[in-house]
Amino acid sequence: MRILIIKTSSLGDVIHALPALEYLRQAAPGATVDWVVDEAFAELLAGNPLINRLLLVAFRRWKKSPFVRQTRSEILQFVATLRQDSYDLVFDLQGNIKSGLVCALSRAPLKIGFSRAHQQERLNGLFTNRKVGFLPSDRNAAQRYLRVVSAPFTLPLESVEPHSDIHTGGGDDTYAQQAVERAAGQPLILFHNGTTWTTKLWYGDGWKQLADALLLRYPHAAILLSWGNTEEHARAEEIARHIGSRAVVLDKMSLKQFVAVLKRVDLVVGGDTGPIHLAAAVGTPTVSFYRCTDGSLNGPLGRQHAIVQSPLPCTKCLNKVCDRDDECRKSISVQSVLAAAITGLTDRTKEFR
Repeated sequence: MRILIIKTSSLGDVIHALPALEYLRQAAPGATVDWVVDEAFAELLAGNPLINRLLLVAFRRWKKSPFVRQTRSEILQFVATLRQDSYDLVFDLQGNIKSGLVCALSRAPLKIGFSRAHQQERLNGLFTNRKVGFLPSDRNAAQRYLRVVSAPFTLPLESVEPHSDIHTGGGDDTYAQQAVERAAGQPLILFHNGTTWTTKLWYGDGWKQLADALLLRYPHAAILLSWGNTEEHARAEEIARHIGSRAVVLDKMSLKQFVAVLKRVDLVVGGDTGPIHLAAAVGTPTVSFYRCTDGSLNGPLGRQHAIVQSPLPCTKCLNKVCDRDDECRKSISVQSVLAAAITGLTDRTKEFR
C-alpha cells in the first residue's frame, strides 16, 4: 500500500501530525508513506525512517510570484514528482483549497479529509471522497489528526501510544552535547521566552522568579535560555543576568541543532510556541502556559506535558492585541508554573537533590 499525507504547515501543526506515522506503521505494516510539506518545514521530517519520500511545496513563495518562470517550473516539477507513483490512499490533514488541489492531483482512489465543520476552507470538501468527523474527546490537534488517519483501518486508535520523533544527525548531536556541557548542571531546564503573538508572552519578572524558585529547590540545576529573534535574545540575556552563573544563553542554532539540544534537557518551559512542540515531539517533558489560546487544543498531548491556562474568564480569546494584556500575563502565576515544573521533574528529583 502506498499512502500520502498532506500536511504542509505550520511548524506546530506538522509536529502535531507526526504521531500519525507511528499509527500507520502499526495499522498498515509494510505500507510506504510519503509526505507533502512546505519547504520551510521540511527539516522537521527529513531523515525520519517512517517516511519514504518528502514532496516539497512552496505555496507562500509561489503566491508572491505566481507568473515567473521559476514558479511555473517548480509547480510542474512538483506535479510530475507527485505522479511518479500511484497512491492507494491520501490523507489531507491541512483542509484548505491548496491541499485539496494536491489531493486531486494525486489521483488516489481514496481521499480522506476533515468533515465540513472542521475544514479550514469549505471548498476543500470538493477534493475528498471520505470525510471524518471528530469525537467530543478529540480536543487536541494531534488527536484530531489521528482520528482522520485511523478512519480506514481496524486498529483501534486508543491502542496506539502517541509517539513521534525528529531525526538529528551526528553533527547536530555533537553540537548539542557541547552546548549542554557549557551549562554543567542537573537537572537541565530550558526556558523559551518568545512567541509570535504578544498576547502569548509571560511577564519578565515571572521568568526571574520561576528561575529563583527552581534553583532553590534544585541546587545543582542549570537553566538554558533559547531565543528566535533579537527581541527574544535581549529578554533571554536579561533573565540570564538575573540568574547569574547557572544560566547559559544559547547561541543561534539550526532547527536540527536546537532539536538535538531539546533531546538532552530534562524540562522545557514556554508559552504556546514552536519549541514546546519540538520538545514534546522528541519526548522531553514540557510545561506550557496559555492565555489567548486554548491549551487543551494547542498544547502537547501526553501525561508528561503540563498545561497552565490563564484563569481569566476571557481566556482563549484568540486576540493578538488586548487592553488587559498586562493583567492577563500576571494571571499566569509563578506558583502554578513552578508546581507544574516540579511535577515534570518528579521522576528525577531523588537524583538531582
